[in-house]
Amino acid sequence: MKKPQDIATRRSWLSDESAVTSIEYALLGALIAVVIIGALSLNGDALKAIYQFWSNAVAAAL
Repeated sequence: MKKPQDIATRRSWLSDESAVTSIEYALLGALIAVVIIGALSLNGDALKAIYQFWSNAVAAAL
């Protein structure tokens, strides 16, 4: 037979929502990462051209 303390402990554990916020932040961070990766993937060629331009400019200045 379960002790009343065990039942109360399990009920309090099931109703505990202290980790909900951290899970929401983790999901939000994952969503932001997916959006950033998608944006970089779609604009990869343009970003490569910009990087190449500045790389050449710095190399020429040195």
